[in-house]
Amino acid sequence: MEIGKYSFGIGDRFAYQGKAQLQAMIRAKQAGIDITPVWNKSHREHTITKTSPDSVRKEANKAVEKLGWQGDYFVDADHINLSNVDSFVGSSDFFTLDVADYISKKADDLWIEDFVQKYKRYTGRLNIDGIDKPVEINENLIRKIASKVLLAVIEAGKIYRRIESAKGKCNFVAEVSMDETALPQSPVEMFFILAAIADQGIAAQTIAPKFTGRFNKGVDYVGDVAQFEKEFNDDLAVIAFAIKEFSLPKNLKLSVHSGSDKFSIYGTMNKALKKFDAGLHIKTAGTTWLEEVVGLATAGGEGLDIAKEIYTRAYDRFDELCVPYSTVIDIDWGKLPSPEIVADWDSQKFANVLRHDQTCSDYDSNVRQLLHVGYKVAAEMGQMYLDALAKYENVIGECVTENIFQRHIKPLFIE
Repeated sequence: MEIGKYSFGIGDRFAYQGKAQLQAMIRAKQAGIDITPVWNKSHREHTITKTSPDSVRKEANKAVEKLGWQGDYFVDADHINLSNVDSFVGSSDFFTLDVADYISKKADDLWIEDFVQKYKRYTGRLNIDGIDKPVEINENLIRKIASKVLLAVIEAGKIYRRIESAKGKCNFVAEVSMDETALPQSPVEMFFILAAIADQGIAAQTIAPKFTGRFNKGVDYVGDVAQFEKEFNDDLAVIAFAIKEFSLPKNLKLSVHSGSDKFSIYGTMNKALKKFDAGLHIKTAGTTWLEEVVGLATAGGEGLDIAKEIYTRAYDRFDELCVPYSTVIDIDWGKLPSPEIVADWDSQKFANVLRHDQTCSDYDSNVRQLLHVGYKVAAEMGQMYLDALAKYENVIGECVTENIFQRHIKPLFIE
């Protein structure tokens, strides 16, 4: 089972936007770009919304059938580990092996020394096509890298083999995720991470590293775009080199997590993908949920009332909702409008504030980030919220499709 060159992670908190999301892939295909849709939902999201992994498979299958999609599609068990992978095995065929918690935890000294001895052949000056300067490597550097990442990759191997024993060899797509860590991985670290992945027998088709800068949920990239460009290009070069060195899957590609709405780096990514003729997997989990709220506000009436109620409850529960996401949001509490102010907004004002259009003077990244983590409020509304999604399906669907195609797919893959 192989995933296509370009793939797009389309998270959907409440499993109502499958058709609207897939419509964006259809529009991309009409524009000449094949993109594989990957519906993803994490264990945490299932816990909050009181859903099960089977619901994601049902949503994906329903959307594919309704729209007559003829291409491949996948269902991603997002950010799973050994404690929860079993519940995803039956319904998923893409697995994001999240081992970030094991980064910097040291493996057994014997394992580390074995790794150093195996790969000391790379000591000296290593030339990699696409990287300007030779990479300087010595045994101490290899040992330092192994001490930092080897245990994490070994853990990924355990998860991978658990999945393989249940689904069979080559019957799923595997991604190794190391993005939720404090520091980015350097190109030389990426090289030896890929060596360890090969040693573990993980047929990884995507890898999600940590990049420099802030990849906050639902808002634009914050950081040095030039530095990101160098890291992204270097990682593409390392992957192309490592595929040959370690006999990794030929379609192995980078994965960018929290990739939605990172508009300021999409042009850089587009340029690099063309330069290296490389693939990309990008995850955009929360942007669809936010477009649901935009659609409800745009619809007016009951829809606008529900959007305002979600904001009010999220505002009142700021700490509770934000703490679990503290590493991936930056909200200035003092700049959030009070619920009393929001109560006076009309449909256009609410939509303008929330929709990610940085040319609009009303746009507010603080409101957008608060509502991003506020989907728990909508989940607690239960059937009332779901009924509103059904009632205003057309308006919401247009917002979802437009957002994914115009703001994400076009600058990343087409323009």
